[in-house]
Parts: sequence; structure tokens; C-alpha cells
Amino acid sequence: MRDGWRMTSSRMLGRMVGMDPELEVFVPLFPRGDLSDPITARKGLMGLATSVPAPDTTGMEVEDLMVPADPDVPVRIYRPQHAEGAIVWLHGGGFVMGNLETEHPWAARLAGNSGAVVISVAYRLAPEHRFPAALDDAYAVLTWAFEHAQALGVDPERIAVGGHSAGGGLAAALALSARDEQGPPIRFQLLNQPQLDDRQETWSARTFTDTPWMTRGKVTQAWGHYLGGPNSSPYAAPARAEDLSGLPPAYIATAELCPNRDEDIVYALRLLQSGVPVELHQWAGTFHGSQAILSAEVSQRQNAELGAVLRRALAY
Repeated sequence: MRDGWRMTSSRMLGRMVGMDPELEVFVPLFPRGDLSDPITARKGLMGLATSVPAPDTTGMEVEDLMVPADPDVPVRIYRPQHAEGAIVWLHGGGFVMGNLETEHPWAARLAGNSGAVVISVAYRLAPEHRFPAALDDAYAVLTWAFEHAQALGVDPERIAVGGHSAGGGLAAALALSARDEQGPPIRFQLLNQPQLDDRQETWSARTFTDTPWMTRGKVTQAWGHYLGGPNSSPYAAPARAEDLSGLPPAYIATAELCPNRDEDIVYALRLLQSGVPVELHQWAGTFHGSQAILSAEVSQRQNAELGAVLRRALAY
């Protein structure tokens, strides 16, 4: 039994108590979490992404373009018919991995399920480009989306931000930055298992040290690549922000067996205590990134809920 599981799970009758059985059978297929070699890790993620079937995009415009910035930022835009709102969407990958191709199955799925325009962002990756490069890219795309809302066919007051994992952390930082700089108004934050706190001091961070896909070592490597050293900026790690008032309403989803779980729940509570409306969903029996296992019923519900929540947030 790995130390990281001892306080929450035990093997009984050949299976791990607490994990959804439809997910557990796939655990041996997940690669070991390691970001010591970013190039190899990126290739590994690309291999996993190509194994995930993308949804049918028939009837949806999909376009790649460059958002003017310094440097320009590649984006892929998904335009469902009759979309009224949009989301600046930031992929996961520990700030080190991911691109428009690895995120395609999820960005396309979100556009189809929500009916919103999804602007998937290929932000610069660490360690070649450390904080604040990725945040600067995201902010440039948010500003561009607001200024070009009419061309996108959406209401400029119905633009959300969101993302998975590290992308969720970037989305939360983007909301903080836009608030503090009086930037474009953000309608909503869609934060799925966001990576928010570099300190790793919560109960889940100290306990789930060797869980599938996300280990304590991998989290440490991710923050190390991204920050490059000590950094207490809330725009790097949003959990460090002292003031969460005035931020957009949020949906925060957590996985039960995930190091990020408790920092996400604490962030949701702090948002609520600051007067920010929050919907918090803690998905029992899941682990970080397990919703990529599309055959599992819980994964189907997770992916459908992201779309439904975004549709509702942008509808009024």
C-alpha cells in the first residue's frame, strides 16, 4: 500500500475502497506522474490525447488564428450555431504540457455541451517561459475577445474564463488580474480541479502523495518549472490572494482523490465568505484527470455538467 493512500483507502477483496470501480480498472494504464523532463512529458500527453475521441463538430465552425500580442498567441475558436456567450479556455498540463491539439477533445466537447464560443488558448509553457508568461498570454486573449466580441458573434458582457488543472489556476489568476487592473469584465469562472496553491500544505496535498496521474512530486515539479523559485504573487498562485471580493461568480469542481482537492474547497469557501456566488461540486470516487475516461458514468456526468453550468452562466 502506498503511503499516500493509507489514510483514505485500503485494498479490500482486490480493489481500492473509495475509488469509483469504473475508473479503478484504468489506473494501471495511467503513466507515472513525472515532469522532470518536460519534452518527454509533452510527448506523453500528446499520446494520451490522441487516444481520446473528439466529439463530432459538424455544424460548428472551428478556426485557428493568432491573437496579436507580444508575442502573438495561438488560439483555436469553436463557434456553435447561435452562440450568445464565450469562454477563454485554458488547458491543463501543470503549466508545462499541453497545446491546442491535446485540448481539442475537451474544448470541442465544452463548446458542444454549452453552446458557447470556446476560445482555446495555447499559452507559453514553462520552464522555457516562466510566470507571468502564461498569464500574460491569457490576459491578451481575454482583452482581444472583449474587443472583438461582435466579430465573434457574442455579447461582450457574456465572456467567461475557465480551465482544467493548471489552466483552472490560470483562469482564477486571470480573474484576479482583470479585477485589479480594471480590465475586461468577466461574467463567470469555470474552474475544474484548479491548481491554486504552490505551498502544498493542505490535508489532501499532504495525504494524496501518490495518487493516479497527480503525485506530490509532480505537483512540486510543476510549480518549480512555472515559478522558477520563491514567488508569493497571487497572480502566480491564486490561493495566496488576501482579498477575493469583487470576483466573478464561480463553479469549482474537485476530485475526491486529488492533491488539489482541499485547496480548491478552501478557495471556494473563501470566495463565498467574500460575497462571491459559488457552486462547488466534489466528485466522489474520482481522481485528478479521471474524467478523460469517457466510458465511466461519472466522467460522462462531469463533462456534461461543465457544459450545462457554462450554458446557464452565460444565458442571463
